[in-house]
Amino acid sequence: MNILHTMLDGLEHAKALDRIADPIAAVVGKAVRPRAIRNLLSGTAIGHHLHPMLIVVPSGAWSMASFLDLTGGKDSRKAADLLVTVGILSAVPTAVAGLHDWSDTQEKERRVGIVHAAGNSLAVLLYTASAVARAKDRRAAGVLLGLGGLGSMLFSAFLGGHLSYANGVNVNRTAWHEAPKDWTRVASDADVVEGGRHPVEANGVPILLLRHEGKLTAMDSVCNHLGGPLAEGTIEDGCITCPWHQSMFRLDDGKNYRGPAAVPQPVYETRVTGDGYIELRQPAS
Repeated sequence: MNILHTMLDGLEHAKALDRIADPIAAVVGKAVRPRAIRNLLSGTAIGHHLHPMLIVVPSGAWSMASFLDLTGGKDSRKAADLLVTVGILSAVPTAVAGLHDWSDTQEKERRVGIVHAAGNSLAVLLYTASAVARAKDRRAAGVLLGLGGLGSMLFSAFLGGHLSYANGVNVNRTAWHEAPKDWTRVASDADVVEGGRHPVEANGVPILLLRHEGKLTAMDSVCNHLGGPLAEGTIEDGCITCPWHQSMFRLDDGKNYRGPAAVPQPVYETRVTGDGYIELRQPAS
């Protein structure tokens, strides 16, 4: 395990990778800027990031292809060859969704991510070569190339798991935020002016109070995508836009209007008391 930790630490601090990663991320960022593309690749419509869902197809297909190559005998050759092809074809949309997610990362996550992408690219190349060798009836070469692709994919999967579970890339940053279940006083109503921002805290949760077109909103102030400060965001057409990656959330219910955020932003119930104070609580489930 120390070797793996040393390797990961080396990748995270390898600033030389920035010369490759940053220009690629800039190009990808421009390509995915339109709202329709952002929402599609973010998984906004389904409320779940798209890339993790797509991964299972190529990884499952390639893993089973190698399993059949090694244990299935002659009768399983056609099935193994088909699985190799399925893996190659499904790797394309998986890579596109992954590049979209990676383009929003910075520094150590971006460096590990570019190596993760390189490992997956090598796997695609090896499996493509394997498919060609199989088609030419060079069975042994096809199997060996497939095993090389499997190894590259597993290494890349290790890096992907590190990004998600150790670095928290695309983990919902508000998942453990729970405002009080009972009405809790947080501010004077006079302090929340039209068009202003008034940050407060309740039950340890950072909350943004704002009034737009006369309507009061209490929203978690940490963008659920990568933790951007919504208090610094712009408000337009009933939505607030995160200044970091331009995720847009509706003020009335927190629903994500534009990715890369894939889940709604928490919005809390509010009321103004008779003596002029704002109270809020967690919405009833």
